[in-house]
Amino acid sequence: MKKLIYSLLAGVILMSSCKDQDLMNIDPNKPTQTHPQLLLTKIEWDTFRAYSGTSPLYATRMLVQTDGESEGQYFKWGRGNFDSYSSLRNVTKMIEEAGRINDNSYIALAKFFRAYYFYNLTLTFGDIPYNQALKGEDQTGYMPPVYDSQKTVFQGILKELDEANNMLKGLNVIIAGDIIYKGDAAKWRRLVNSFRLKVLMTLSKKENDNDLKVKEAFAQIVQSEPIFGNTEVDGDGQLIFLDQEGSRYPEFNSSGFGSGMFMASTFIEHLQNRKDPRLFLYCTQTKIGKEAGKAIDDFTSYEGGDPAAPYAETSIKAAAGKVSKVNDRFPSNPTNEPLVLMGYSEQEFIIAEGIVRNWISGDANQHYKNGVKASFKFYQTYVKGYEAYLTEEKANEYLAYPVNNFALSTTTAQKMEQIITQKYLRTFFQSGWSAFYDNLRTGYPEFRRPAGVTVPYRWIYPQSEYDNNRDNVSKAIETQFGAGNDKINQQVWWIK
Repeated sequence: MKKLIYSLLAGVILMSSCKDQDLMNIDPNKPTQTHPQLLLTKIEWDTFRAYSGTSPLYATRMLVQTDGESEGQYFKWGRGNFDSYSSLRNVTKMIEEAGRINDNSYIALAKFFRAYYFYNLTLTFGDIPYNQALKGEDQTGYMPPVYDSQKTVFQGILKELDEANNMLKGLNVIIAGDIIYKGDAAKWRRLVNSFRLKVLMTLSKKENDNDLKVKEAFAQIVQSEPIFGNTEVDGDGQLIFLDQEGSRYPEFNSSGFGSGMFMASTFIEHLQNRKDPRLFLYCTQTKIGKEAGKAIDDFTSYEGGDPAAPYAETSIKAAAGKVSKVNDRFPSNPTNEPLVLMGYSEQEFIIAEGIVRNWISGDANQHYKNGVKASFKFYQTYVKGYEAYLTEEKANEYLAYPVNNFALSTTTAQKMEQIITQKYLRTFFQSGWSAFYDNLRTGYPEFRRPAGVTVPYRWIYPQSEYDNNRDNVSKAIETQFGAGNDKINQQVWWIK
């Protein structure tokens, strides 16, 4: 079945390499038609595979660079891009084609993908085009889209996710072209609702907003809607890779793992202090540790570079064999673990946080344990050669270790730090910028940074907006930050 699905994907990718521009630039006077299943396959592949690369790993103090100054490591990034709008054009086309054949299953999934892309776009910039975005193909006289407030965008995201959930309810069809859940609408519904919880938790600073009703919506989903359960690891919203052309892990054979990429000391210390065996599958022993004959599970044989230090200083330490590198399996294994867009482990940490915040009642400790155990189970299932370190028995031993024992936390701050830190530890080459946004929202875990450097809140709008939509982008900047203040250190609505 997997080979059949990926053969379909390969065909779609081959076709799309010739026709991407046709999908992105539909001529309203010469409409084209295609079955939405072909669009769905490409949309899923592009979305689940787009995990943001290594940039967030530098920003979240997991990696350091030794052969130059990483903009992520030193928080010196500039402009973002609107590339996601190109992906959204394919989603819009899928809605049109699904409407043509009267198939709501594709419209439901399209609403999820719209919510996912707009969620990431608004977290990247702040206010963005939403209500008027992607209207150019159905207008005879195209007008550049106005920007919607971030609050309006989040309201739209939550509305679309609610609509997707309701449309998937009771749907008894196999959704053709689906390479994530093989057409299982019930699994998609759980993913939609789990992602709704993530969006609502992102808005934790707006928990008292009467328009959003964040706490009430969160409670209703947990209590009344289907979400991920712990019965099967493949229930996660994830993309599994195969060792065949066009279906391999995105970092396979990547040149980015060369001489300059090393592990950050803060991340390694988090893992060492907790006696966390995920350390062994995330990175290598230091050269001197390995040459000394230390065992792979000897925590003292791992060390990182200071992410707040000048890169030249870390380079000297690395040249002396005292800094661990990223585990060789990432560029050398064509399959590795799946990329998880949203899964049970993350969901359980979100629910635990919701309980600590008094949004819902329940056992925060149990959900915290569920999150940790699910992460261990995920890596035990998919990362070969490390299974013995990640058994259920090892997970229980890990949770009993005092620093990992949630029951020993007595204050709200301690509980929050423990939940968010564990949520963070599972995001190595996973979850894009989620850990960075959690840090902006909660302050956990604490990120070491150079003296005098502040952590950015956003990215600068693309130059293309200044070239093609200057009036609207300028108005959005003035409304949010004051005229001319399109800067990365400007605080956006969701984090205030």
